[in-house]
Amino acid sequence: MLTPITTLQRAVETSVTLALCILATAVSNAAYGQIDPRRGPAGCVPVSERQMERGCYILISEALGELPRIPLFWQIDSFPTKAAAEAAKGPRGTVMEALGRIWLLSIAEEGYRPTGGTHAAEIGPLLTDAGTKYVAAYMQAIMAPGAETGVHHHPGPEVLYTVTGEECMETEQGKFVGRPDGPAVIVPAGVQHRLTIKGTEERTSLVLILYDASQPFTIRTHAHAWTPKELCH
Repeated sequence: MLTPITTLQRAVETSVTLALCILATAVSNAAYGQIDPRRGPAGCVPVSERQMERGCYILISEALGELPRIPLFWQIDSFPTKAAAEAAKGPRGTVMEALGRIWLLSIAEEGYRPTGGTHAAEIGPLLTDAGTKYVAAYMQAIMAPGAETGVHHHPGPEVLYTVTGEECMETEQGKFVGRPDGPAVIVPAGVQHRLTIKGTEERTSLVLILYDASQPFTIRTHAHAWTPKELCH
């Protein structure tokens, strides 16, 4: 039979061990700047965790594997029904319902057009690495003017297709503005960046992050690394 002292000692030892494990995990995460790999920039979460309409939600993640060594583009087409989009889907195509519409999103060569539907955009080329297995994470983002993400980067290109409103992406390479009538914003792999929503209108967009499946989805920037020059303000 354990004495009260022995029981207390074991309880203390267990508590200390647990605390050390928690501390080690926290230190490791801080050292590598990683966040939950399911989550995207500024706390983008899986759609199953949605608690309000406005926000950034990961709707679909598709494992694409190794990509062909040709220039690839994000092809965006809309369809009247999900069935029509599914029937037109080709290799590396994903059907997604977002922002009140049905989309067929394809990672394909320049000039690729699925049968039927309405072509919305061709964005690229997307720079990828040979021998890397990729995942395409597709998001819907609805954000109010003034909203801003933290500084972060991805192990693959991030692409923003602006449907309404205006956004400003500041990167180590400068400032890039996204509007419905302007060019899409593309941030290459590993480039640190911060997104700011501009103007007076609610910004809605589709977002693609084509990332290395062996790495975290999003990586926070170390405190001593790149600091934005407030070009979007």
